[in-house]
Amino acid sequence: MDTNPQNIQAAADRLFQALQSGTACDPIRDLLIEGDLDAAYAVQEINTKRALDAGRVLTGRKIGLTSKAVQKQLGVDQPDYGMLFADMAVPDGWEIARNRLIQPKAEAEVAFVLGRDLDSEHITVADVMRAVEYVLPAIEVVDSRVAGWNIRILDTIADNASSGLYVLGNEPKKLEGLDLRLCGMVMEVKGEPVTTGAGVACLGHPLNAMWWLATVMARVGRPLKEGDTVLSGALGPMVPAAWGETVEARINGLGSVRAVFAKE
Repeated sequence: MDTNPQNIQAAADRLFQALQSGTACDPIRDLLIEGDLDAAYAVQEINTKRALDAGRVLTGRKIGLTSKAVQKQLGVDQPDYGMLFADMAVPDGWEIARNRLIQPKAEAEVAFVLGRDLDSEHITVADVMRAVEYVLPAIEVVDSRVAGWNIRILDTIADNASSGLYVLGNEPKKLEGLDLRLCGMVMEVKGEPVTTGAGVACLGHPLNAMWWLATVMARVGRPLKEGDTVLSGALGPMVPAAWGETVEARINGLGSVRAVFAKE
């Protein structure tokens, strides 16, 4: 049984209102049939079209749920995806205003920037490697429009995969010579480690996540294009982001990146 279109629209409206007002809403899973991931993506697509119609510019994608432990927790066996818009990009070390987010958390990720299109469902990891122009360290500032992060899989997919903002490092690296599977990550606040991880936590290798995303995006009609940025998934557990603090992520071989959360 499929979720009816009226409920899909109602879910999209609830999340859109939360985004516009800056006030978190109730979960939307009560409006969708349990397990109907297609309906959740339909909700996401309604608000993606709203964003594009309002003049926002699509500049990439994010991959979520790349950890097997998190997938098991939410009862799924695959990642999810969301859209990245130009106004979500924050320069390294730039202060993030409090009114831009509701309940932020931070994740350290490997970001890929594409030098050519990936517009076919029938691609290989080799095709993905050829398409990657360069790699950067990134912090994804995840956020939820659902109050108290009371989310399950339908809620996060519908809510643009719980995306908020993202920060990229400033020193691009070529893939050659990088060991993205074993690259270690440490995220620090006030010089103290708050979470650690490695590339292997991201579907076994960040390029595996890129391949999955590229094939899915081609299938759903929003293929990855030259110049797109892809956040390939968390290398370790996400952590709450406190206002007035700076979160710094260091990834071996890629360097560091900082997200600065305004005090006032």
